[in-house]
Amino acid sequence: PDNTTHHRPPVAPSAISADQDMFTATGPQKTPVPREMSISDIETTIADFRHAAASAIAAGADGVEIHAANGYLLHQFLSPNSNHRTDQYGGSVENRSRFVIEVAAAVAEEIGADRVGIRISPSMPLGGIDEGEIGSVRAQYTHLVGELAALSLAYLHVHHVGDDDLLRSFRDVWPTAVLIVRFGRTREQISGDIDAGLADIAPLGQFALANPDVVDRLRLGAPLNAVDPTTLYGGGEAGYTDYPTLAHV
Repeated sequence: PDNTTHHRPPVAPSAISADQDMFTATGPQKTPVPREMSISDIETTIADFRHAAASAIAAGADGVEIHAANGYLLHQFLSPNSNHRTDQYGGSVENRSRFVIEVAAAVAEEIGADRVGIRISPSMPLGGIDEGEIGSVRAQYTHLVGELAALSLAYLHVHHVGDDDLLRSFRDVWPTAVLIVRFGRTREQISGDIDAGLADIAPLGQFALANPDVVDRLRLGAPLNAVDPTTLYGGGEAGYTDYPTLAHV
C-alpha cells in the first residue's frame, strides 16, 4: 500500500485555497481548499509546536526558530486575506496576532526564551498572502512585535521586502538580536543593514544553499555558485549535496 499519502486536507485559519502551485511527487498541482481549524485544532497545534521544540532540544539542537513568515500557517493567521475568522483568532489586529503569540509563549516556556527565535515577513506575498496596504501592515506588525518583545526571545528574524520605517520600529522595541534578510539582496548588500544599525546579523539563505564554503568565498572575494532552481524541493542529492567547493571548481 502507498503509505506516503495520507489524503487528509491541510488546515488553515479559514477554508480558503491559496490558489498556488505546490510541489508534489507527480509535479506541480494547485493547492486544495484547507479545513478551517477549530479551537481544539489550534490548542492541539500549539501543543505540537511545544512538543517539536522539546524534541529538537532533546535531539541536540541549540534552539529553534518559529516560522511565522512566507505564507506558512502562522503567517496565514496574521493576514486578513487568509484569515476570515470571527472568533478570538480573527477579525482584529490583536486577534490575528493571538495564535502566533501563544505559539511563541508556549515554545519559550517549554525550552527557554533564550533558545527561541521567530521569523516574520511583513508584506511578503508568498503563498498567496496579501496583507493589504502599508498602514494595515504596520498596525499588524507593530502590535505583534511589541507583544513578542515582551517574551525576550533570542532573536527576531525579518524577511524584509522594503518598509524601512517599520523595520526601524522593530529595532526600537526588540530587546535582543535582530536578523534581517532582504528579498533580492545582492552579495554587495549583505552587510548594509548591519552598517545602518538596523540589524545585528545578516543571515545567508540561497548564498549558503549553493555554496558549502560560503564563508571562505565571501572572505576571499571568490565567485559564488548560482542556485539551480530546477533542483529545489527535488528530494535527492542534486542541488543538496553536490554544489562544489572552491577546491573542486
